[in-house]
Amino acid sequence: MTPNRRRRRCDRESVSNQQVSESVLNPARFASAGGNITLTTGMLLGLISDTHDFLDPRVPSLFKGVEHILHAGDIGRASIIIALERIAPVTAVLGNTDAGLDVRETEIIKLAGRKFLLHHIVDVHEPHESLQRRIEQDAPDVVVFGHTHKPYDETIGASRYLNPGYAGKPRFNLPRSVALLHCSQEEMRMEFKPLS
Repeated sequence: MTPNRRRRRCDRESVSNQQVSESVLNPARFASAGGNITLTTGMLLGLISDTHDFLDPRVPSLFKGVEHILHAGDIGRASIIIALERIAPVTAVLGNTDAGLDVRETEIIKLAGRKFLLHHIVDVHEPHESLQRRIEQDAPDVVVFGHTHKPYDETIGASRYLNPGYAGKPRFNLPRSVALLHCSQEEMRMEFKPLS
């Protein structure tokens, strides 16, 4: 079974039966509205990108307590997603070095009452034409991206652009990091976590 089919999701305005049963276990996390389940309180997200077929052994402890993981591409093998799924449900996108993975180039997911767009290569000041149309069409609250290997957090227009940084093997003295995104109804707080 491929990682894309194995992962649990709370996206696309509806949820699976498994998530409905999870809401029974933790009713404070969910509220039923017209047959759909919507997250209503704070949520902790793990953001990671550019693993390049390497999952740092510190990631599970850094992501302890996260409720969903967003991987912004350049994943490597499917085993990286499978390992991350042991921590929390994962939504991932393809990077420019990924091949043979059953994930898409762009994902839209709604978490903690906010809409997230994931895409690997994003020029925040001049997005590619098709990506710019997608951003205008979907109006995400947050755009999560990778590729640059540099942490980034800036609000441009109505969207907040986040890059958790490079999480792959140490090389070229690049700083390595992942990020935690603390979401509440009032705010989103980004916390970069170094891996070096």
